[in-house]
Amino acid sequence: MRTAIIMNFVLISFTGFAQNYTTKFESSGYQETVTYQEGLAYYKQLAADFKEVKIFEKGPTDSGHPLHVVMVSKEKDFDLSSIRKKGMTILMINNGIHPGESDGIDACQMMVRDLLLDKNKNAFLNNVVVAIVPFYNIGGALNRNSTSRVNQNGPVSYGFRGNARNFDLNRDFIKNDTKNSVSFARIFHELDPEVFIDTHVSNGADYPYVITIVEPQKDKLGEELGGFVDGEMMPKMFQHMMNVDVKMTPYVNAWGATPDKGWPQFFDGPRYSSGYAALFQTIGFMSETHMLKPYKNRVEATYHFLLGTTRFMNMEGNKIMKLKKAARSKVKTQKEFPISWKLDRSVSTTIEFEGYTPEMVPSALSGDQRLKYHRDQPFKKSVPYYNKYVPDVTVTKPDFYIIPQGWHRVIEKMKLNGVEMERLTEDKTMEVEAYHIEDYNSPKSPYEGHYFHSKVEVSKKTILWKFRKGDVLVPVNQINNRYIVETLEPQAYDSFFRWNYFDSILQMKEHYSSYVFEDLAVEIVKENADIREALEKKRQEDPDFAQDGRAQLDFVYKKSDHYEKAHLLYPVFRFNKK
Repeated sequence: MRTAIIMNFVLISFTGFAQNYTTKFESSGYQETVTYQEGLAYYKQLAADFKEVKIFEKGPTDSGHPLHVVMVSKEKDFDLSSIRKKGMTILMINNGIHPGESDGIDACQMMVRDLLLDKNKNAFLNNVVVAIVPFYNIGGALNRNSTSRVNQNGPVSYGFRGNARNFDLNRDFIKNDTKNSVSFARIFHELDPEVFIDTHVSNGADYPYVITIVEPQKDKLGEELGGFVDGEMMPKMFQHMMNVDVKMTPYVNAWGATPDKGWPQFFDGPRYSSGYAALFQTIGFMSETHMLKPYKNRVEATYHFLLGTTRFMNMEGNKIMKLKKAARSKVKTQKEFPISWKLDRSVSTTIEFEGYTPEMVPSALSGDQRLKYHRDQPFKKSVPYYNKYVPDVTVTKPDFYIIPQGWHRVIEKMKLNGVEMERLTEDKTMEVEAYHIEDYNSPKSPYEGHYFHSKVEVSKKTILWKFRKGDVLVPVNQINNRYIVETLEPQAYDSFFRWNYFDSILQMKEHYSSYVFEDLAVEIVKENADIREALEKKRQEDPDFAQDGRAQLDFVYKKSDHYEKAHLLYPVFRFNKK
């Protein structure tokens, strides 16, 4: 493998000081990764010696330690407004989201060093500023061990996947349960990067590739920007990796199957980093090295992908910025928004895949059949890559969403993500569209601290609703429209409703005493023809209901004026100007 990594990297810095910039990864014979403290110390040394490097302390994390951002600017300019005026693009790299997957942590140290000291690589910074979160999951990084990554081939010791509160941070970008993700959102929107890369390690199958890549879904980025990534950026990145003798393939999303028959593109919903980035027209990648490969090879592969992205952005930055600007302009006036997607298996791209022959063999432990890959039987064959997602549920955006001020957690998330809002200046009764939650499924066990709802069904009707001074109007005419729609529409893939932000509406707060309400129910049925006809129709259609007195009483109650209006009424309303 051709590489710029040199074990004894002792050079004279630009400021004239003799300094050893060899990383711990290199000095350990490629066997170790830095601790949190060692990693920060390395960057602080670079920042002390090079005016092109500056470290910023940002918001808090659940660990009690703050996030840091390391910025590398050839022009020594760290003012984001000034950087934008100069037409510079920003590459944001997030490391250590799963600290046991430490490849990016070590790769970034070497990349920053080489960008500073290698004249050829330094030229990649002519039009690019690099911003690195060196350790995102600090709590997990401090929880160091040598056993939790049971299948991983190095390093010697590493951090733990869960953060200080045992959250998987790569499921928290949209729901913001942790201080980490709240601080990340502020950093992300402040930087507003053109390209975002989250570094990972994975092992869903066995194959010869050292690195795979989770690509942005072109259909979600928009026609022009998505087309550029799919048609120009990715082919050049694959070629770049070939040029440095590192073979790369799309992320092998073959869980429960074997990749020799092909696989679908990973669906990166907004809970994930790259899916979150796409909401704001940022090109997002997750690099995924293969955990069974030697640590040296994995770090070097990550290094080459990060460096190659910097090089590509330096050459194509103006085009990326124009496409991003056009995508944002388009999303402001876009009328229809897909909020749920499904894989279209009738369409696929053929890729040449190198793999190992899989076989089901008897388990020596249980005697059952188990999967075994024969590394002594490699193959190369054409396989289908299903990378076309089509809208499953599409909504027409309203002119405004209205969020009653009591739902302050939702309003805070809107503010956090830069959504423009306004407050009602007086009490007002308005004609709005309202959703009623008709059905949903919830799991028996929690997922990332939530009982995440699925199969959400709603009905919609126009009602008059009394709003109060201070309730929030969210205009849907801004560059954050995708974030707004995909969080506030209850059926959206990662909506706030599905993540339990509104669960209190799913439980009735008032009820009736049946022995009292029985007499009132008789009067209600006598005096209300609509209820009487609906009750009789239900009896005829449902024999079990016809034999269930309690169910009939409940039916009448829920049709009457006594039934609370808030039960199952989704409390974010849609308003259209006339």
